[in-house]
Amino acid sequence: MSKALKDAGISALIALGIFGAMVGLPTVVGPGGKLSLDPQPWTVAIIVAVVFFGRLGIVLWQANRKPRVKAKSTTHSKYTVANVAGPLLLAVAVVLPMAGDRYLIDIGILVMTYVMLGWGLNIVVGLAGLLDLGYVAFYAVGAYSYALLAQTFGLGFWTCLPLAGLLAAFWGMLLGFPVLRLRGDYLAIVTLAFGEIIRVVLLNWTQLTGGPNGISGIPRPTLFGLKFTLGDGPDTFAGFFHLTPSITYRVAFLYYVIFGLALLTNWVSNRLRRLPLGRAWEALREDEIACRALGINVTTTKLTAFAIGAGFGGFAGAFFATRQAFISPESFTFIESAIVLAVVVLGGLGSQIGVALAAIVMIGGGEVFRDFNEYRMLIFGVALVVVMVVRPRGLVSGRTPSVSLGRGGHIAADMMSEGHG
Repeated sequence: MSKALKDAGISALIALGIFGAMVGLPTVVGPGGKLSLDPQPWTVAIIVAVVFFGRLGIVLWQANRKPRVKAKSTTHSKYTVANVAGPLLLAVAVVLPMAGDRYLIDIGILVMTYVMLGWGLNIVVGLAGLLDLGYVAFYAVGAYSYALLAQTFGLGFWTCLPLAGLLAAFWGMLLGFPVLRLRGDYLAIVTLAFGEIIRVVLLNWTQLTGGPNGISGIPRPTLFGLKFTLGDGPDTFAGFFHLTPSITYRVAFLYYVIFGLALLTNWVSNRLRRLPLGRAWEALREDEIACRALGINVTTTKLTAFAIGAGFGGFAGAFFATRQAFISPESFTFIESAIVLAVVVLGGLGSQIGVALAAIVMIGGGEVFRDFNEYRMLIFGVALVVVMVVRPRGLVSGRTPSVSLGRGGHIAADMMSEGHG
């Protein structure tokens, strides 16, 4: 008990040091525009007390928790999370636009975008085991590539989409070369710096990117040449099908575009995982030295992981640009990389269905707490801590083997150490 109290006391002191000035001493604008401090001691006391008793409860719970009976390491049950939740989520995603709720469709587009980004980053972090904190850079490269190609050369969305992905993959290879000998924290620092370099370049290269003003008037995608505008001409979707012009048609079309791109990302990722390249990624994640000893080309393995993951980030960036019709460097800050990485870690490294569930919980759940804007990130952080304590391997901790002899099985979490698998 004394050890638990000591641990909780240290956590409370840390909370006091962090929140004492941030929360306890807010500034207010007084008469004549003069700033003054408005002490909030009771707010700080409540936060410190919550941290103290919360940490105390966690320590006592972990100390008194009975060891679980070891589950079967491999099961052939067909009722796994992927087999049950996957078709259900797919069915809901297909019929979502039919509800006709504009707000719900917008939330679906946002969630699908992060699902696609999470699946792209899952190749680098979940399969290859390379910690990437600058994934937003490829997201930005894809967005600006599409915007510049569309406005400069007059190309359409479907023509620019693969070009944006290829350019992002090229930059992924450029990032891969300097970090071939780096691992762990050093790799994370370099990728973080790469993401910030890209953002600073976009912010200062005003002749090309527009600088802080960004790029506006980005063309929207079309369906076989039919535009989704509010007009009723023969070259519009509403006019061609003799429908009443509505903005909902364009929003629903954008939803199905990102839905298709996300499904393509999932399909390609699963196919690559079963190929020798995907098994080389997983070998690299488990033990790089053993990977070299087996004769696997580590250089090629790392470069392909960065390039393919970056390519999918570029696709998502191109969609983001055409959906918003406006982009600026403020849309590609480090917090975006942190959110995508949190989606991958929360869902479970290497788990496709886990990433999708985590994106729904984090992005969709974040919209639920939009009315509590001041406390939304605090609620988000507390929820992440709780999930990581209860399920340290993520929402979906089990794995399905990439290759199996005979009847395939499901690997339970007890057969894999935390952080690997």
